[in-house]
Parts: sequence; structure tokens; C-alpha cells
Amino acid sequence: MNSTIFTIRADKPHSVSLLLDSCNLVSAIGSATTVMLKPNLVEALQPPITTPVELVSEVVLYLRRIRPELEIIIAEGSGATEYETWHPFDLLGYSKMAEAFDVRLIDLNVEPQRKLKNEACRQWPIMYLPEVLFDVFLISIPVLKAHSLAGVTLTMKNMMGAAPPEHFQQGGHWKKAAFHENVQEAVFDLNRYRTPDFTILDASIGMQQAHLWGPTCNPPHNLLAASQDPVAIDAYGAKLLKRDWRQIGHIAMANRVLGNADSYQVKKVT
Repeated sequence: MNSTIFTIRADKPHSVSLLLDSCNLVSAIGSATTVMLKPNLVEALQPPITTPVELVSEVVLYLRRIRPELEIIIAEGSGATEYETWHPFDLLGYSKMAEAFDVRLIDLNVEPQRKLKNEACRQWPIMYLPEVLFDVFLISIPVLKAHSLAGVTLTMKNMMGAAPPEHFQQGGHWKKAAFHENVQEAVFDLNRYRTPDFTILDASIGMQQAHLWGPTCNPPHNLLAASQDPVAIDAYGAKLLKRDWRQIGHIAMANRVLGNADSYQVKKVT
């Protein structure tokens, strides 16, 4: 696995294109015919709590330029019980963008599922995930955020949006409430079944203390970062939030299993 993390100033002209060119994303995508973009739209709240539609739009335009034949999907499964995923899609500009760019939106909460088994997983020896996840090149586009239970919520935790409420709400006040029990092992196990193929981390601002409330990073980091290694970029994001990745259970457990938290390198794109 390539554990290099590429970073660029978020306010630099053409920052997304320069960043993804430096990562050689086209080579990483390879022969895949469909790319799924997975933002963090956990609630219908404005950025920096959620992934800004402007960033995802830039990624769509980049993919259209380098591989115009690709099918592009934007997919999320909101955790709110008060509404369905289409509400944040509408409120945060994704529906309008998808129509303008001819991109398909998918609510992962209601997609057909695949039953998976892995006896090595202590929290989820049986896992249900949307079938659509397994025939795409998956690009996670999280925002830089601390989390009151998990320590941080970056690319690996962003995969919780894929967990179907039918199996993971379990009577809770949130559609993925089952993850709140042993959250570190739960996130690690989830990523053992399906982890992102590539990550673009929006660290332009950052939520310093929690994922839905509290102060933003001061000063803002003004960075975008990208990597093929989900563990490395989560360790890097934890560092930006002044957290030790060794104290973040799901990152520590994933180190040397799903990627490398202790041996990545950072390259600045100028």
C-alpha cells in the first residue's frame, strides 16, 4: 500500500486538481468503471460539520476530465432518525449539483445488502453492507473532526454511513446506534469488511472538540490531504486535531492491518 499523504493549501487555485494529479489518482482507479464518492453528511448541518458540496463538485469535474467514461455515484446513509438521506442531499446542495453534473445519488440506508462473515472480527463477526460498495472504486471525502466517543471521525469512521439501519439502529435514537457500543472495535471491524480505496480529507477548517458542536480549529488548518492509505490519513488527521493516534482505538487496531499509521510520509504539493 502507498502510505504517502499528499497535502495542499485549500485556498490555492486549482487545489483539487493539483492534489489529485500529484496522487496519480487515475492510476489508482485503474480499470474500475464506477467511482463512488462518499462524503460525510451525518446530519443536515452546514460545513464544516459536513462535507461541502463545492469540494465534491471539484472532484466530480476532475474525474470527468481524466476519465470521462467513468460512472460517478455520490452515496451516503444519514444517521438522523427524523429524516431520510435525501433531506441532507437537498439541503446541502447535493441534489442540485447531481442534476447539473448528471451524477447519480444513492441512499446507502436502503440499498440491497450483502451478508458478510469474518470470525476474526470481535464486534461484527457478521456484517451487512450495501451490495453496491463492492463493485466500485470508493473515494471517501470526510471532514476533519474530533468525536466525543471515537476520538476522531475521519475516513474510517466515515464508513459508518454505509451501515444499514435495519441491522444497526437496534432501537437507538440514531440510525447507526449499535456502533456506540465498543465504538473503536466496531469501526475497525467495519473497515475490515470495506475500507475506502482512496481518501480526500477536507482539513480546511476542522472541528476541534466534537463532530456536531463546539469550536472549530483556531487557526483553521487550510489544508486538503489525500492518500490511498486510510489508516495513515486518519493518523495524520488525528495529529492535526492534536490527538495521539495510538490513543484512538480504531486507528491503533488498524495499524499494520489495513494501512500504516506509524510509517507514512507527507508530501506538500506546491
